[in-house]
Amino acid sequence: MESSHIRNFCIVAHIDHGKSTLADRLLQMTGAVENRKFREQVLDDMDLERERGITIKASAVRLNYQAADGQRYILNLIDTPGHVDFSFEVTKSLQACEGTILVVDAGQGVEAQTVANYTLAKERGLTIIPIINKIDLPNAQVDRVADEIGYLLDVEDPVITQVSAKEGTGVPELLERVVREIPPPRGDAAAPLRALVFDSSYDSYKGIIVFIRLIDGVLRPGMSVSFMSTQQRFDVQELGILLPQPQPVQELQAGEVGYLSAAIRSPHDVVAGDTVTETGQPASQALPGFRRLKPMVFAGIYPASQQELTVLRGAMEKFALTDAAFQFEPEQSDALGQGFRCGFLGLLHMEIVQERLEREYGVDLVLTTPSVVFQVTKQGGQLIEVHRPNDLPSPGVIEAIAEPYVRAVLLCPATAVGGLLELCTQKRGVYTSTEYLSETRAKLVFEMPLAEILIDFYDKLKSLTRGYGSFDYELIGYRPAKLVRLDILLNGKVCEPLSSIVAKDHAYEKGKALVERLKELIPRQLFEVTIQAAVGSHVIARENVRPLAKNVTGKCYGGDITRKRKLWEKQREGKKRMKQFGSVEIPQEAFLAVLKI
Repeated sequence: MESSHIRNFCIVAHIDHGKSTLADRLLQMTGAVENRKFREQVLDDMDLERERGITIKASAVRLNYQAADGQRYILNLIDTPGHVDFSFEVTKSLQACEGTILVVDAGQGVEAQTVANYTLAKERGLTIIPIINKIDLPNAQVDRVADEIGYLLDVEDPVITQVSAKEGTGVPELLERVVREIPPPRGDAAAPLRALVFDSSYDSYKGIIVFIRLIDGVLRPGMSVSFMSTQQRFDVQELGILLPQPQPVQELQAGEVGYLSAAIRSPHDVVAGDTVTETGQPASQALPGFRRLKPMVFAGIYPASQQELTVLRGAMEKFALTDAAFQFEPEQSDALGQGFRCGFLGLLHMEIVQERLEREYGVDLVLTTPSVVFQVTKQGGQLIEVHRPNDLPSPGVIEAIAEPYVRAVLLCPATAVGGLLELCTQKRGVYTSTEYLSETRAKLVFEMPLAEILIDFYDKLKSLTRGYGSFDYELIGYRPAKLVRLDILLNGKVCEPLSSIVAKDHAYEKGKALVERLKELIPRQLFEVTIQAAVGSHVIARENVRPLAKNVTGKCYGGDITRKRKLWEKQREGKKRMKQFGSVEIPQEAFLAVLKI
């Protein structure tokens, strides 16, 4: 089909504003999914996405649409996540499109991620179609939300489509706007091949499946192609499109979105943002790709059994294909053995990675306490980066420590402004500005340490705003701070995975709260366990876990042996979730206890 009849667009919004439901209606109304095969959240194909009700991965699908003017169009739709931790998926999707649908909830209005996604789309020069979703809700406030959108777009009277994705109201009008307002792709089919790699996945039979958006040229099976950043060459074995199920085709032209397989086996050969070109007639210049996002949070991931280390390494390499924001490198721990130091975009991202690795690859994992990257200036002027608390040099050789700061944008009801000002001040935030989007909605801007946002900040924000608050953040640089390493000692031995770097003024409160929390989480042993929090050689808090007085079968004095076997089996199942540290058993929850303080 001619490129003038192709439209590439994505859907962006704040979390839970109805992106996936809108995508469902678009698929149904264009006939991409038969009614007998339809299910809610068609593009959310992971069990984890359906269980949590959130989109984790961007999903592409081709829609065949006949417009009101009788012309047939190809609509390439990409559904994107809404949570700030998956903003890299949104960035990749925007790079492959000419336009975007900006969805805003009629009850909640403009949220923090709405602003962030709009800014990303505007920076790339995309055509933006604003819509108000969920107009069927009893608490819908269409006029107020329309005013907020106008304020965001800086347009006095914007054209806004009112939609109920659940009922299908307004969706036909939205499809017409997509065809009418979003420009067709500008690629040249006669030019040398250039295709943007925006995603990939692993297939045990076909190898690595590469998802591409063709910018220039034509791609056919049998062609020899090269990846410009890795200089790897392959012969295309299969080309296809997603309807949403994969369907092989004999050709992809400039402007189209599809996938290719070429018997690629090594995950290192495919990099998101790379450019695919023809080996015999290569393009002179690679596509700009997209800006790589630096990980915000680091944590160690170790196999529960060292025998599974090789399995975990292979699982991580395959997983990195589906999540380009995930980074890892080998590391060694005295307590947990060999494992990997992993970088994440946030705590939810970390949690999702852990669950997906355990579910999809069957590996039992241990995660250490998350931390951010600190910059330490040693005596003599040497600057080093500290990714984990154990790498922090001794105080005698440290000249200065700097921690990452972020610009946090909070959107909340006007009645919650006072509570949020107090919360951000407690988190060492520096107040910047307050702006009222309407009579009932306010926007607060703070500059805060990233480490303070990691620790229960989001939960407290939702509590203070009764669920109506949201926030987004971006890294603005490093600033000097008075920080110390807080160690946890179990029976006199330092437990490295539980160490953390905290503000000096808050060390006592956090150390005391942490040992009290660990006393509840660490199960009783056959001996007394002493838990201590220390800064350097100074112990600042202590708790003891009383020893057990009897074993699980102590109450069994006779009868059938199956009774004891049931008790032993129950005990064995409980121990599966416990991780060994010396002679003290520590459950996984203890490693995340720092986050609850």
